[in-house]
Amino acid sequence: MNELVKKKCVPCEGGLPALDISEIHKYQKKVDGWDVKPNDKKNYYLEKSFKFKNFKESQDFVNNVGNVSETEGHHPDITFGWGYVKINISTHAVEGLSENDFILAAKIDEILNV
Repeated sequence: MNELVKKKCVPCEGGLPALDISEIHKYQKKVDGWDVKPNDKKNYYLEKSFKFKNFKESQDFVNNVGNVSETEGHHPDITFGWGYVKINISTHAVEGLSENDFILAAKIDEILNV
């Protein structure tokens, strides 16, 4: 089991720096298939696409992600439709990535591994 799954997201009010690229790469090795991308402001975020057989499976997954996100108090951006879900995760308060983002990514992956 991924050690990040055992952790809990902690509230972030800002005032802390986002992870630097070397820290990001260390965490990225702990989650499977999540891409690190820069946005227009050159702040990093995580992104992963998921494929499903139909709309219902996509919707069920999104609902499970929503439940995990509410429990963790950390909310991703989600796009979904027939047979697909795309999730972007970042910590808006630090304008980049924090450990919370990788914790949530690991917990999202765990949904499919249960």
